[in-house]
Amino acid sequence: MIKKVDSNVQRLKRHKRVRGKISGTPERPRLNVFRSNSNIYAQIIDDVNGATLCSASSVEKGFEGGSNKEGARKVGLLLAERAKAKGIESVVFDRGGYIYHGRVKELAEGAREGGLKF
Repeated sequence: MIKKVDSNVQRLKRHKRVRGKISGTPERPRLNVFRSNSNIYAQIIDDVNGATLCSASSVEKGFEGGSNKEGARKVGLLLAERAKAKGIESVVFDRGGYIYHGRVKELAEGAREGGLKF
């Protein structure tokens, strides 16, 4: 009998393990990434107060760029712009259990390009 592997369950295990080691503070919040098949979402979270400070996604009204690597970079740039407006300079990157590759990497590079430090 072949055991079926659920990749999302494995991703959630990796995410939980990483979250045990990193956490967002008011001085240096956490940049969290969620990637679905058709869209990408990013939030900047202060874990001490349990609050989302700003967010961006490829689902937003008026967003042009799609769900590919180009769209992920645009989401990163948009998030960095919103973070700068709130006075956030540096963050802790939380890849959410995903491999740092493809759309996740492009989002991170877009955020760095927009001026966030991590």
